[in-house]
Amino acid sequence: MIEVSDEQFSQLIAEAMEELPREHMQSVRNVAIVYADEPTPEQRQALRLQCHETLFGLYEGVPLTRRGGMTHYPPDKITIFKQPMQRMTTSIAELKKHIKHTVWHEVAHYFGLDHEQIHRLEQRPRT
Repeated sequence: MIEVSDEQFSQLIAEAMEELPREHMQSVRNVAIVYADEPTPEQRQALRLQCHETLFGLYEGVPLTRRGGMTHYPPDKITIFKQPMQRMTTSIAELKKHIKHTVWHEVAHYFGLDHEQIHRLEQRPRT
């Protein structure tokens, strides 16, 4: 397990976002990307998480593919959960890798991809 300050964690999120493909990140609009220590009881209940299950990140909003061109939606929110990530990592480099992957995963949900589509993309060879 590794522990970082809130400031360090926030900085790691910012760095991870900078490393994601610019063409995709420039298309992300009206989305707050925040962090929290743990998922709230309401978030856990909404996702039907069992007591032994945890979450690294969560997208809350209406994916672009479901908006039908409408723009009156409230801001979307992506939350990155600090404590679960810290419990699963042993180095700053590993923590940053998990953060980057989680931000990418949640941004993919914003664009309308489901878990199956995300998994297929993750399995593709990188060029």
